[in-house]
Amino acid sequence: MRKKRKPKVYIPTYKIIILCASVIAVCMTLLLITTIASGNKADKKRNKADDITTNVENTSPFFSENNAAKDDNDKAEKKSLSTQEIKSDKKTDLAPAPKNNNSSTKKATASDNSADTKKEVVSKSPETKPAADTKKNTNDVSKNVGEVPKPVETKKATETPEPAVTKSTTETKKTEQKATGFNFPQAVNSAQLVFVFDDGGQNTEHLKKFLSLPFPITVAVLPQITHSKESAEMVRKSGNELILHQPMQALNAKVNPGPGAITPEMTEDEIMSMLFRNINELGQIAGMNNHEGSAITADAEKMSIILKAASENGIYFLDSRTNSETKVPYVAQELGYSYYERNIFLDNTKKRADILAEINKGLGIANKNGVAIMIGHIWSADVLPDLLNEIYPELKQKGYTFATVSNSRGKK
Repeated sequence: MRKKRKPKVYIPTYKIIILCASVIAVCMTLLLITTIASGNKADKKRNKADDITTNVENTSPFFSENNAAKDDNDKAEKKSLSTQEIKSDKKTDLAPAPKNNNSSTKKATASDNSADTKKEVVSKSPETKPAADTKKNTNDVSKNVGEVPKPVETKKATETPEPAVTKSTTETKKTEQKATGFNFPQAVNSAQLVFVFDDGGQNTEHLKKFLSLPFPITVAVLPQITHSKESAEMVRKSGNELILHQPMQALNAKVNPGPGAITPEMTEDEIMSMLFRNINELGQIAGMNNHEGSAITADAEKMSIILKAASENGIYFLDSRTNSETKVPYVAQELGYSYYERNIFLDNTKKRADILAEINKGLGIANKNGVAIMIGHIWSADVLPDLLNEIYPELKQKGYTFATVSNSRGKK
């Protein structure tokens, strides 16, 4: 008889797939558990190494003085640590280093003999002994951990560049400041600067400081005062431009414009006579401008007489613009006369910063209009001449030109 064959066992395909997937899942789970366990172990060792680094930094006088460098070193050390290096580290006894430098010297290797010798020299001073011990402790821990740099080396790497960078930055700033000076803008089309100095005739010593300026200027001298004639002669001999600083009544009637003034009640003949007297006293002049005069320059009738007198004497009129309601432009246009007008008052205060600010405004006007007429006063002799001498080289270098009123582009 034939033996009956055992029926073949048929395993469905989907069961095989499920079995394989289950095996793979178990393997992946075991691999994940192993990886997590090894990662936790590495984290513990890394944290331990970080604690060692923190302890070294906290006990080192170098790190206590350089907190910024400490943060950078911490980041660098943490990045450089790897799992293999941590596993290869030996367990280290982190007990504080003994205070006795002699025992520490015995434990040090031959390569550290020079460092230990320096520590012994420092330890002779009672005040520096703790610092020396701390440095030795730091070196011992650094050798065991393997990643924490020695404080001596770290100090050279971090502390030495800092003073060098600071010094370099300071020197750079000084060089830039020296190179740029006052930082004046570049002149546009050789913009003209016209400097006029009022109130000459009061003090000849003050006047000398202005007459020694290295560029041409215009000086307005007051009439009928102590040094009027002498000052006028000084200006002429210096080669600078001389004009009459004609006193006129201000809007405030209590303000005394001084001798030789033109007042509202004066007739045309009286005005002409006063101007003739003042001009003859000073001698040859190129022009005149008003001293005070806010009431007179706002009076069209009076200004027509004054402009006619200027024209007859062959001199120009410079409107100091002490009153925004001045009638000089209107009268000059009606009569067909030319005139000049002030753009800037330099010394409303005698503060250096304020004067520089006004000069900068004048430079802006000069670059826009081609010329700026700036008025200062002889009584600012303790500040203004020195400042102008100081800024002149840079103004010239930037392309600005200097002129007297009559030689300027400011004619209206």
